[in-house]
Amino acid sequence: MNGAEKKLIGRRGELLAAEYLKNKRYQIVGMNYSCRLGELDVIAENRDYVAFVEVKTRKNADFAKAREAVTPSKQRRLIAAAQLWLQQNPTDKQPRFDVIEVYTEEGPKPRFVHLENAFGTDW
Repeated sequence: MNGAEKKLIGRRGELLAAEYLKNKRYQIVGMNYSCRLGELDVIAENRDYVAFVEVKTRKNADFAKAREAVTPSKQRRLIAAAQLWLQQNPTDKQPRFDVIEVYTEEGPKPRFVHLENAFGTDW
C-alpha cells in the first residue's frame, strides 16, 4: 500500500469516526487541525468535554491494536497541538484525549473502539 492509499484510508476512518461521535451526541468542531506542532484528527465537544480525538484505522486487529500506534512521542505532539488550539479557541469545557480505533473489515459495518481519556494530561 502506498502513501496516497494510506492517506485515503485514514481520511475515510476520520469521517467514519466523526459520524460515530455525532451519533453519540458530540458536536464536531474541527477536523484535521494542523499546525507546526502536529495534527488533530477530530475535535469534538459534548456537554462537559472538548475531546481531541486521534483516529486509527485498520482492516482488523490481527497484527496489533490500532491504539498501539499512539506512542508517547505522538501523545506529546497531540498535547502540544491541543494547547495551541485551546489558545485560539478558549473554552470552559474540560479537555480530554480520546483514541478511536476504526476496523473496516470485520463485517458489513465498521467496528469502533472508543477509548475516552486515552492518555494522561500533565499539561
